[in-house]
Amino acid sequence: MRIVFMGTPDFAATVLESLIAARHDVVCAYSQPPRPSGRGHKQQPSPVQKLAEEHGIPVRCPTSLKSPEEQAAFAELKADVAVVAAYGLILPKAILDAPTKGCLNVHGSLLPRWRGAAPIQRAIMAGDDQTGICIMRMDEGLDTGPVLLRDSIPIGPETTAGELHDQLADLGARLMLVTLGMMTLGDTLIPMSQPESGVTYAKKIEREESRIDWNKPAIEIDRLIRAMSPHPGAWFEHSGERFKLLKAHPLDRRGKPGQVLEGGLTIACIDGAMGVQTIQRQGKAPMDADAFLRGYVFPPGTVLT
Repeated sequence: MRIVFMGTPDFAATVLESLIAARHDVVCAYSQPPRPSGRGHKQQPSPVQKLAEEHGIPVRCPTSLKSPEEQAAFAELKADVAVVAAYGLILPKAILDAPTKGCLNVHGSLLPRWRGAAPIQRAIMAGDDQTGICIMRMDEGLDTGPVLLRDSIPIGPETTAGELHDQLADLGARLMLVTLGMMTLGDTLIPMSQPESGVTYAKKIEREESRIDWNKPAIEIDRLIRAMSPHPGAWFEHSGERFKLLKAHPLDRRGKPGQVLEGGLTIACIDGAMGVQTIQRQGKAPMDADAFLRGYVFPPGTVLT
């Protein structure tokens, strides 16, 4: 089959890499345009664009797929199927209808739970004990299409978004290969409509959501830290400087919310405390708490905002 791949971040690059390794005929890759990144704010291609170019796959980076010209250019690729993973653009009906076998999306949740942009982070923040991958045939709705294949994995009590991202990317790549293999062999894949009950939406993470509120319970702060690790990082401010907590664990300690307690880097919340394990000072690399405290001290009794 002729495959058009559509994706942008590392999650999508993992899927594309599996297609290349399996010697599928990827005739073109679509990705978000290069964005400014790093200290120099230089234009950087996305992980998908980099990978595609390394393998000689033509890359297109339109800012929209709504124009007749873009839709005609897509149709001219005469794709059998489009494989979509975290692309970042809405696919109009003309794009969805162009491949003879449709557009297949790799979605990082057990649909219909967590439709939308941030299913990995939202699952951890909500305290879900499992998530998974759905291979979905796309329609014009927001992750509403029928599911062809699905598989689940557990979310452990210490799982971070970064760890879950990598597990789901690998699982999504494997499930997509199985799906394409079955389609190539002519096996029947029965699309399963999503149930109307159990729908939740994983809206995009806003910057202020990652601010730590020490007036919340330890379990909620723990989930927030894990859901924001490693990016964008759950944070608090002290003396005009921002600090990110990338790893911490709840402790049965008491104090005023936001108060630094005796013993390591321990910060009180409304019903307990958080023992910090990994912290990142603004503009610096992440450090374990012991190493951090050798160069920077929050005196016990300090109340953090």
